[in-house]
Amino acid sequence: QVQLVESGGGLVQAGGSLRLSCAVSGRRTFSIYKMGWFRQAPGKDREFVSSITWSAGITNYADSVKGRFSISRDTAQNTVYLQVNSLKPEDTAVYSCALQPGFVLDYRYWGQGTQLTVSS
Repeated sequence: QVQLVESGGGLVQAGGSLRLSCAVSGRRTFSIYKMGWFRQAPGKDREFVSSITWSAGITNYADSVKGRFSISRDTAQNTVYLQVNSLKPEDTAVYSCALQPGFVLDYRYWGQGTQLTVSS
């Protein structure tokens, strides 16, 4: 069973930074095509934040975080990171990571999420 576990969330002041981590563990019999970060604020729908292809490291960002957030991965450690800088109160949300296997076109595995709260 594949598990995704996020960490690194917390309370930070506006303008601050954090690094979120997502570790992939468990018995995996498939290749990873892409890892993504999503977030959901109270009362709002879940939204895409960023993604990275596992092999080539091609990245993609939502317009709202471009220039402030940076995604990376460590394939040896099976971990994906999200460096979040210049935080704004509107970045407050539960951040979750997701895994897209190589044989499907969508994210199939999700973590439980980590809370990021930005105070003004």
